[in-house]
Amino acid sequence: MRDVDAVYSLTVGSRSHLRRWLPWVDDVQSPSRTEAFIRGALEQFAANEGFQSGIWWKDAMVGCVGINTIDWSNRAGVVGYWLGDTFQGRGIMTQAVKAVIDIGFQHYGLNKMEVRVATGNTKSSAIPRRLGFHEDGIIRHDEWLYDHFVDSYVFSMLASEWLPSQEV
Repeated sequence: MRDVDAVYSLTVGSRSHLRRWLPWVDDVQSPSRTEAFIRGALEQFAANEGFQSGIWWKDAMVGCVGINTIDWSNRAGVVGYWLGDTFQGRGIMTQAVKAVIDIGFQHYGLNKMEVRVATGNTKSSAIPRRLGFHEDGIIRHDEWLYDHFVDSYVFSMLASEWLPSQEV
């Protein structure tokens, strides 16, 4: 809860950038909405259903990454992430997603990690590609984004394919 102001400020400061790809951004109109997100993330973690983590770089909150959902019956997790617009192009998110994949396979014992990215979001889709994910295909009209549907790439990585020590 101590990071409410940092997460809220980053979200508001990057609103126009984040809004292009994330459907929840307009709902963040006050720190209380961010507090509710963090409270939900803590409950998710306590229930062993995934986790959300802040990304800190040079003492600044720069984004969030986590396992948004875990399907325990299939030992599969879905990774989600976002980064403030002024922090892109530095490799921060690639390293953060790599760490989350390591956690999914090593700590949670998952068999598969998945990333879904809107097909037009080239910067975000570069991350699973850079990490060696398999592009499984495209889900048409996968997500409603304010006033239109977007298609999503689906990327996956199996535990047997993952090289946690790989350089990125």
